[in-house]
Amino acid sequence: MKALVLSSYKHLEMEDVPVPQPAEDELLIRIKACGICGSDVHGFDGSTGRRIPPIVMGHEAAGIVESVGAAVANFRAGDRVTFDSTVYCGKCFYCQRGQINLCEEREVIGVSTPLFRRMGAFAEYVAVPARIAYPLPETMPFSHAALIEAVSVAVHGASLTPIEPGDTAVVVGSGMIGLLTLQAVRQAGAGRVFVVDVDDTRLELARQLGATETFNSKKQDVVAEIQKRTTGRGADVALECVGITDAIGLAVESVRKGGAVTLVGNVAPKIELALQSVVSRQIRLQGSCASCGEYPECIAMMASGKIRVERLVSAVAPLEEGASWFQRLYDREPGLLKVVLQP
Repeated sequence: MKALVLSSYKHLEMEDVPVPQPAEDELLIRIKACGICGSDVHGFDGSTGRRIPPIVMGHEAAGIVESVGAAVANFRAGDRVTFDSTVYCGKCFYCQRGQINLCEEREVIGVSTPLFRRMGAFAEYVAVPARIAYPLPETMPFSHAALIEAVSVAVHGASLTPIEPGDTAVVVGSGMIGLLTLQAVRQAGAGRVFVVDVDDTRLELARQLGATETFNSKKQDVVAEIQKRTTGRGADVALECVGITDAIGLAVESVRKGGAVTLVGNVAPKIELALQSVVSRQIRLQGSCASCGEYPECIAMMASGKIRVERLVSAVAPLEEGASWFQRLYDREPGLLKVVLQP
């Protein structure tokens, strides 16, 4: 089969590789669409240490079941499916508690580290455990279904955030995850959602997707503006979707005393934190890792139009053009959000 292989850092090429053979508990899926995730772009140059070449990346995908392993009873050839990016064991302490995203044996599709290697979906076929697969509605385009993984990250982050009906929320960052988090927070009951970024084009898209108001942190004193709109107190909650010191600091300072900040962004391995501000104002900090079984909920919200993804897809292109699209994303070409590749 054809696959887009990261053969060395910053070098992708189409190669002929063997079709994976599904184990007895796995599905062989013919990929119809796979999105380029920001983590793939960061892994492209080796900066994350989680895409050690050679590796077929890609974990935001959907397709059609080609064949099933002998022990699989709930899927059959021809089913339209998507799958979680997290491969969990189902047996460890955390899995038994329902915290599958914290699995002690956790692996990720399309990721390679010193501890594991899982070939991904920038290929004609991929094999995944049936337990991480979910059926798709007939009416959902595969190019949209490829965004379910990203939607699940946003919905999981919102689910961990103590949002009460009518609360004021701040979303810091209006990239892909931030724009989805904006919508997830709305669905969770927030009355007002302020979105912060440094890109006016993305802030305009945030307004189109339901932001109450947006702020450019390069041009405005965001904390002061939020306080003006909250009688001087600050927002009830903030969700940080960037993962760098400045953005996290802004999220912390934008919430009121007793507020909560959920950390979704995950770029910088370490950040500086205004500890006294957190402690003296009793701010709750909550990390959010991937997703935890929210796929059915996300599929239903997308199918009903409660979460919209069509405006987030910048391009749908053949897998053969993947290397050039990776380079454009790596170079931060203005206006690009999600690029979906099709084998």
